[in-house]
Amino acid sequence: MERPGENDPMQTINNHDKVSGTTFLVHDLSGSLLPELEEQGTMRRNDYYIPVSCEEKAADFGNTKDGGVSKYSKYDSIPLNSLKSDEAASGPKQGPTFQDGQRRVDYVLTYHVQKPQSVRRKTSRFADYRILRSLRRSLSTMRSGGTPPSKEDPEIAAHKHRLDYHEDDKRFRQTEFEDNLREVGLELEKDEGNKIPGIGFLKIHAPWNVLCREAEFMKLKMPTKKVYEVKQGSNVVERINLFIHKVTAPLHPKVEPNRPQNVKHLSHPFSREKQHLFDLSDRASFFDSKTRASIVYEVLKRTRCTKAKYTMGITSLLGNGVYTAAYPLHDGDVDGMGAEANDRKILYEEWASYSVFYKYQPIGLIRKYFGEKIGLYFAWLGVYTQMLIPAAIVGVIVFLYGCATVDNDIPSMEICDPRNNITMCPLCDRACSYWKLKTACGTARASHLFDNPATVFFSIFMALWATMFMEHWKRRQMRLNYIWDLTGFEEEEDHHRAEYEIQVMQKTLKKQDMSPKDKKVKLTCTDRAPAYMMGLFIMLFMIGVTFAVVFGVILYRISIRAALHMSSNPTARSNIRATVKGTAAVINLVIIIIMDEVYGAVARWLTLLEVPKTDKSFEERLIIKTFVLKFANAFSPIVYLAFFRGRMVGRPGDYVYVIGSYRMEECAHAGCLMELCIQLCITMLGKQLIQNNLFEIGIPKIKKLIRRRKSDMDSQQQEDYNMTLERHEKDHFLGPFVGLSPEYMEMIIQFGMVTLFVASFPLAPLFALLNNIIEIRLDAKKFVTEVRRPIAARAKDIGIWYNLLRGLSKVAVIVNAFVISFTSDFIPRLVYQYMYSPDGSMHGFVNHTLSYFNVSDFQPGTAPVQPMHLGYEVQICRYKDYRETLWSNTPYDLSKEFWAILACRLAFVIVFQNVVMLMSDFVDWLIPDIPKDISLQIHKEKILMVELFMKEEEGKKLLRDNHTNQSPFQPRSRPASHTPSKF
Repeated sequence: MERPGENDPMQTINNHDKVSGTTFLVHDLSGSLLPELEEQGTMRRNDYYIPVSCEEKAADFGNTKDGGVSKYSKYDSIPLNSLKSDEAASGPKQGPTFQDGQRRVDYVLTYHVQKPQSVRRKTSRFADYRILRSLRRSLSTMRSGGTPPSKEDPEIAAHKHRLDYHEDDKRFRQTEFEDNLREVGLELEKDEGNKIPGIGFLKIHAPWNVLCREAEFMKLKMPTKKVYEVKQGSNVVERINLFIHKVTAPLHPKVEPNRPQNVKHLSHPFSREKQHLFDLSDRASFFDSKTRASIVYEVLKRTRCTKAKYTMGITSLLGNGVYTAAYPLHDGDVDGMGAEANDRKILYEEWASYSVFYKYQPIGLIRKYFGEKIGLYFAWLGVYTQMLIPAAIVGVIVFLYGCATVDNDIPSMEICDPRNNITMCPLCDRACSYWKLKTACGTARASHLFDNPATVFFSIFMALWATMFMEHWKRRQMRLNYIWDLTGFEEEEDHHRAEYEIQVMQKTLKKQDMSPKDKKVKLTCTDRAPAYMMGLFIMLFMIGVTFAVVFGVILYRISIRAALHMSSNPTARSNIRATVKGTAAVINLVIIIIMDEVYGAVARWLTLLEVPKTDKSFEERLIIKTFVLKFANAFSPIVYLAFFRGRMVGRPGDYVYVIGSYRMEECAHAGCLMELCIQLCITMLGKQLIQNNLFEIGIPKIKKLIRRRKSDMDSQQQEDYNMTLERHEKDHFLGPFVGLSPEYMEMIIQFGMVTLFVASFPLAPLFALLNNIIEIRLDAKKFVTEVRRPIAARAKDIGIWYNLLRGLSKVAVIVNAFVISFTSDFIPRLVYQYMYSPDGSMHGFVNHTLSYFNVSDFQPGTAPVQPMHLGYEVQICRYKDYRETLWSNTPYDLSKEFWAILACRLAFVIVFQNVVMLMSDFVDWLIPDIPKDISLQIHKEKILMVELFMKEEEGKKLLRDNHTNQSPFQPRSRPASHTPSKF
C-alpha cells in the first residue's frame, strides 16, 4: 500500500506562524480548495478517515517499526493551529495516564501475546510471503531427493504452519490498524510487560486537536460562556418547588452540584471556528472522561484496515480475535484507604449501596459517568418505581377490603354452611368419588380476597395508572432532554455491523468469480428471504413448544389429582387441590426460568442469521424476537388458567376428553381466579427472586470464587496482588458490558405482570415495588463495580421499549375486562342480584349456579369406583353450570340463564374497554407532553443563541468598519478613551 503523501500533488499554502493562530488550508496544485475541507462542516459520522499528518497531532511514534522516523505526509485537515495539544499545562493529572504521567488514557484495546517480549517474533508485513517462500524451498528439496530437515509429521507441520500464518496475519492487521490510528492523530502506548501473562494492552490517548475535530464532526453540544437564569415558573410554583425540595432534602443523594440549580450554561454544537464562545480555560476538564472515550470509540469505528482480504473495522478485528477486548477505563477505585475522590467512588457510596435505598438516584452524575442512554434507563426505572408506590397502596387497600368483608360475603357463607348438604359430582372418572360442597369453604373464602367488587375499581385505576405513568415519563424525559442539552439531537446513520460488511465482501468476491449469466440470476434472488422465513418458522415452532409445555403441565395436574384420589394415605387425600395447584405452579416457574435462557439464545441466533445492516437494526430485531418468545413463555400458563380452563369441560356423562381417559380440567366452585392468583404470585415472585436477583448476585460471586480457587494465592496475597495492578489491568478482570436489553426486558415482563392480570392479583404492584427497590441498587452495583465501563451512547428516549410499554398498557385494558367478565364471578353475581334474586340480595346464589345430574346417566366405565364414599347411596349430584333441570323437556341443555349471563359478559367487556380507553385518552390529552416551563426555557435558549450570534456579527462588522476607515499608510492608532498599556 502506498503511503499517503508519497507522489501526492498536495501542498500547503498560507503557512503562517503557528503563534498567530492563522488557519492552515490545504490546496491542490491548481489552487482550488480541496473538497474534503470544503465539505468539512457537513461531514457525516460514517465517513471513513483519510490519512492526516502525524506531526500536527504530536502522535506517539515510539512503537513504529522505523524507530520513530515518520514517512507520513505533511498535510493535515485541522484548520486551527491554536487547538494544538497542550494538556500538560492545562491542569493536574486526571485519571490513568501514559508512562509520562501527563497524557490521559482514554481507551484500551487488549490482545494476546503469544511469547515473552524478549523472544517474540517481530511482525512482518510480508510474513505470508516468507511462509510461501519456505514452502517452495521445502518442495524443491523434496523434489531434488534431499533429506528433509526434520522428522516431524507433515500433517502436524502443516497445522503449525497454518497457525503461524494465522497469528502472523493477526499481527499484520494489528500493526496496520495501529498505523492508521496514528495517522488519524491518536497517540498509542503498548504495555506487554504487565502482571497479566499472555495479555497485551494498547493504551490510546486522544490529543486536544483530535478531540476538537471529532466533537465538531459528532456535533457535540458543549456549554458556552453564556450563562442564564432558569425560572421554574410563576412565583407560587417556585415557592412550592422550594418547599418540596426542603422537605425531601434528606432523600437527595449527597452529590454536590457544580453550579446553582437556577443557573444554566447556554450550549451549542462545538465548532473550532467558534471556539471563543466556549470556556477553554481548563482544557483537561472541558471534555470529560465519558466524552473522550466516546470520541475515541467513534475514531476506532471509522478507521479501517484495508490491506487484508476484507476491509475491517474495530468490530471486525474484535470478532476475528485480532483484539480480544475494547473498553474505556473507570475513573478509579471505589473502596480502600488509598482511593481518591472520583465520580465512580461517589456513585458507589451514594447510589450503589443498599443503605441509601430510600434516596433518589443521582441521575445527573449517572449520565455524566455512563452517558445519556444508561442515564435514561435508570431515570425510567426510577419513575416506574415511584409510580408503583400509589399503585401498591391502592392494591393493599383492595386486598384489605377483601379481608374485611370476607365474613360478610353471602356466597362464601352459603358454601361454608354445614346445613347446606349439597353433594357434588366427581372431579375425575372412576378414581374420584362424590364430595361435599362445604369442603371447598377455604377456597371460597380465599377467592373473595381477590374476587370482590373492589377489584373492578382497581382494574380501572390501573388502566388510568398506566396512562399516567406513560405521560409522566414523557414529561420527565423531555425535562432531561432539556437539562442534558438533547433537545436538538437527532440520531444519525449508524455504522455497518462487522458481520454485514464481511458478508457483503464475500458476496462481492463470489460475484467477481461468476459468469455474467450466473451473476444475473444471483442478482434477481433475495438472499435474506430464506433467513426471514426460517426465523419465522423457528419462532412459531418455539411458541408451539411453549404451548406443548403448558399442555404437559395440564396432564401432570390431571394425573396427579387422580393418583392422589386413589391413594390410601388420608394425609395425601386431605388437601389434594392445594397440593396440585402448588406443585404445578412451581413446575411452571422452573420451566419458565429454563426456557427463558433458551429463548434468549434462540432469538439472538435468529437475529444473527438475518445479518442486519446496522447495530440499531440488530438491537431492535433482537428485542422484538426476545420479547415475543419470553412473553409467550411467561404468560402462556397464566392465559390458560384465565381464559381456557373450565370452559370446554362438558358435563357429567358427556365430558370432553384430552387424551384417552384424561378429561379437561374443571375450576373450583369459586372459579379459577384463585388458581390464577397462585400462578401469578409464584411466577412473579420466583422470576424476581431467582432469575433477576439471585442470578445477578450469585453468578458473579460464583465466578469470582472459581477464579480464586484456580489461583495459587490466598486471600491476602490476592489482595496485595490487586493493589499492584494498574487501572487498565484491574478493569480487564471485570465482566464485559452486554447492553441494557436484559435489564429492560425483565422490567417489561414485570410491567405486564402488574398490568395485564392485576384484576386477579391486586398485590402485584407491591411485590414489583419491593423488587425494584432492590433492583435499582443491584444494577447500580453491577454497573459501578462488576462490569467494565460502557461506551457513553447518546439517546433522547428509551427507543422501542416505549412502544412496547404503550402496547402493553392498551392490551391490559382488554385483558382485565375479560378477566373480570369471564374468569371472576362478578357478572354472574350482578345478573343474579338484579334479575333472579327474590329479595335483591345474594342469598341463593350458590344454588342458582349449580345444575342437577342423575348418576344413572354416567357413561359406562366413568362412574365412581367407590360410590358409597360418603356413607350413603347418591342418586343426584350437583355440578357448576347453567343447564336445564332433569324434569324439563330438554335436560342438560344450556339454560336461558347461561345466555343471559353470556350477553351481559360481552356487554361488560365492550363497555369497560371503551370507557376506560376513553378515560385514558382524555388523560393523555389533558397532560401536555412537554412541561410549560421547559417549553419556555427552550424558546428562551433559542432567543439567547440568536442574540449571541447577532452580537458576534456586530463585533465582526465593527472590526471591518475600523479596518476600512483606517488609512493603509498610517499606523493604527489607539482610541483616546483607552488607557495605554504599560510595558
